[in-house]
Amino acid sequence: MLVIFGATGVGKTRLIEQLFAERFNLSVELISADALQIYRQLDIGTAKPPARLLARIPHHLIDICDYTTPFSVGDFCKRSDRIVSDILERGKLPLITGGCAYYLKSWLLGMPKTPPTDIGLRRQIIKRWKDKSNQTVRNELHRLDPISASRIEVGDRYRLLRALEVYEQSGRPLSSFVSSNTSRDDYQILLIGLRRDRSELCRFIDSRVDEMLRTGLENEIRRLIKDGAHSENPGMKGIGYREWFGPNGSILESKDAKKLIARNTRRYAKRQNTFFASIPKVIWFELHGNGDCPPRLMETLRRFLCAPALEACLT
Repeated sequence: MLVIFGATGVGKTRLIEQLFAERFNLSVELISADALQIYRQLDIGTAKPPARLLARIPHHLIDICDYTTPFSVGDFCKRSDRIVSDILERGKLPLITGGCAYYLKSWLLGMPKTPPTDIGLRRQIIKRWKDKSNQTVRNELHRLDPISASRIEVGDRYRLLRALEVYEQSGRPLSSFVSSNTSRDDYQILLIGLRRDRSELCRFIDSRVDEMLRTGLENEIRRLIKDGAHSENPGMKGIGYREWFGPNGSILESKDAKKLIARNTRRYAKRQNTFFASIPKVIWFELHGNGDCPPRLMETLRRFLCAPALEACLT
């Protein structure tokens, strides 16, 4: 099976469309490793794949739940295991792709053995911090577990509270529970990482945010809010959505939200690249310009796909 990943805006979708809808005549099914594309009502701000690609390649873990529904890394790992098995049973090639480094690393290396959620303690912590801002919660976490505080977005209240819960339950910081450094060996996996020059990546990110606004992101968020969406919904905590919520329930002007989205996306991409660097056995490729597939990547894929075990996938 294949795993292709890289920071937001690096050009994953374009590359995959080139490879598997235009060049390789291959029976492939895609599993999305994106923390927001799971939500049905979030389309523009999550940069879901274009309709033409969805029509050419079956996609999984896109549009599977409502934006009010929490979806954890454990949910991703369990569902992906089942989907990969089903795809292989159909004689097709699984391809996991996306930018959620935590999802990908947890699936590849196994989840850290953190304590299971204690419902009673969880309710106590939610009640204790109910009237406190996300920044205040993050400041407390920074005091107890600065490593986790640096990894968790200030807008991700669920994960901030989970980290406090783990500390109170175990007496240990969440960051002390680490994954294995050995990749799973139950599949033959080709790990492909995509990179792009930092300044070029930032330009691509800014351009993508402009395109989201041109294609109706503001209308999308206002429609969601009219239907009852608020800043504490799981789907509204993601970049592209949380930036619209101002103080006292106000909605920011598009120019102000745009600046925040672009800034937060650039910062997120930097953290993604740092996290991805900790995944072992990755073959890295540099993309340039419009993201045409590097010749070395084409040759790497050809060698991998010519393995006898994959002949059934070739049509």
